[in-house]
Amino acid sequence: MFEPKKYIASLPRRPGVYRMFGGGQELLYVGKARNLKDRVGSYFAASNVNPKVQALVQQITAIEVTVTNSETEALLLEYNLIKVHKPRFNVVLRDDKSFPYIKLEAEHPFPRLLFYRGARSPGTRYFGPFPNAGAVRDTLNQLQKLFRIRNCSDSFFANRSRPCLQHQIGRCSAPCVGLIGREAYAQDIAAAVKVLEGRNDEVRTELEKRMEAAGARLEFERAAQIRDQLAALQRLRAQQVVLEEGERDADAFAIAGEAGEYAIAVMPVRGGRNLGSTSHFPRAPLAEAGEALASFIMQYYADAAPPPEVLLGMRLRDAAALGEALGKRAGRAVQVRAPLRGLAARWVELTRENAAQALRMRLAQRVGLDEMLADLARELDLPEPPERLECFDISHTGGEGTVASCVVFGSEGPLKKEYRRFNISGVTAGDDYAALRQALARRYRHVRDGEVPPPDVLLIDGGLGQIGEVHAALAELGFGDLTLVGVAKGPDRRPGQERLFVYGAPSAIVPPPHSPAARLIQRIRDEAHRFAIEGHRRRRARRYNASVLEVVPGLGPAKRRALLRHFGGLQGVMRAGVADLTQVAGIGATLARTLYDHLHPGS
Repeated sequence: MFEPKKYIASLPRRPGVYRMFGGGQELLYVGKARNLKDRVGSYFAASNVNPKVQALVQQITAIEVTVTNSETEALLLEYNLIKVHKPRFNVVLRDDKSFPYIKLEAEHPFPRLLFYRGARSPGTRYFGPFPNAGAVRDTLNQLQKLFRIRNCSDSFFANRSRPCLQHQIGRCSAPCVGLIGREAYAQDIAAAVKVLEGRNDEVRTELEKRMEAAGARLEFERAAQIRDQLAALQRLRAQQVVLEEGERDADAFAIAGEAGEYAIAVMPVRGGRNLGSTSHFPRAPLAEAGEALASFIMQYYADAAPPPEVLLGMRLRDAAALGEALGKRAGRAVQVRAPLRGLAARWVELTRENAAQALRMRLAQRVGLDEMLADLARELDLPEPPERLECFDISHTGGEGTVASCVVFGSEGPLKKEYRRFNISGVTAGDDYAALRQALARRYRHVRDGEVPPPDVLLIDGGLGQIGEVHAALAELGFGDLTLVGVAKGPDRRPGQERLFVYGAPSAIVPPPHSPAARLIQRIRDEAHRFAIEGHRRRRARRYNASVLEVVPGLGPAKRRALLRHFGGLQGVMRAGVADLTQVAGIGATLARTLYDHLHPGS
């Protein structure tokens, strides 16, 4: 039996890491300490009445410690243990996927810049990290418009015999068909890299020289292209600059909330430019704000090199040790500080405001979701609000490219890391029942094997026929007792008229149109529909190896260019209705309906 007083009396007053274990040798918590004896002893002190600490202490059956030479070594060891074991009382990022970068594929004769997320390879150029995927795509879009750099895959590039849509709308210089030479293209890619490095002034000077040289050679069309690039570069600079002060690289961090409910905002600054912020909500039931922030920062830089400056919205007692630990991993000095004045302090204050706003929005969203789950439990006559819901949907065009989606919602909203798509094959074209059976069989084999937790409620986009087929497939896998609900559209197919068919119930349930349960059902069903359609479009586009517009019957190159110019790009076309499409020259009512149906299958 574990006796805390005797164990604590034997501990040294040295830096190190302690590990707390529960029943069955489950690792509950990992912590670091400057003084192991004092830190471990604080958990068992009579004055420590924190309910979360007491909940941990009551489960402890053993404690192990590792003495280190310094607090920095303790910080690194703590980070490694948390990363490997993910103890449930520690600070763990809920969304632990790596941060996005821009990658330069320089080995090709005509290099390209592309979105990248994952482990970084030695010898490859990466730019970032960026706060989110949207920031990467916006940057790539701006660079593509500015320097007309190709964004196609190498296989697509190698098999072109004529310029694609990107060239037709002025987004690519078409090196695939020789409309630009290798040397000129290399100048464009070099200029794009300098913009990513924050060297806009140098790029502007080079472009001015190239424009003058083109004019001297009487190449007036080329000179005009470079002039347009200069103007676009100036517009880009005007959008990016946020109180420049040199060419500084830094990341600003701020935390808001309390133990168990933290929001941490991160704002990367590269070349003196604010790249935007992103918010994270780490699980930290025990940690104080400073401890949670330090642990988060160590995990944030798990696969990314920190910049020279890490700016904090609060003073950390172990800031020096944190800087030393990050510096060891980066192979250079990293300064960790809480600035009090100047531009750095303004960056931190902006980050602090973002963290507070993110927390307010999250709490408001949670209150609304709790109400929705409770109302759904009443409508379905469940003993308690469900904690996990799954919804399946099917998307295809005339039976072609069938994709099934599975979206997952929890008590905090959509769990996007757990979403799954299933490419359906080997079934009769258009047979949604067979597609559902295949998707469920593939999904619930993983549930049966313990790899995925079962849902409290399983939703299917469909009526009695669908849930009858689904129940038979589930029963074969041993999940016949799941609460199975079919979500069918109302007579007018309008939101708010959904009917719920619960398997085994004598009649359909029709929640009040604007009730919390109805809003939750609509949200989950719409998300499953969106996720399925997105997967179907990608599968179909890959099959044709072309833009989705290139496979619309009757839509030739001239009309495609007209559409993209009118709506400002493919996303604008996707958002347009039939009436909007007919406003484009050459697009009649019949072609507009064909195009709309092609872009919105199943709508």
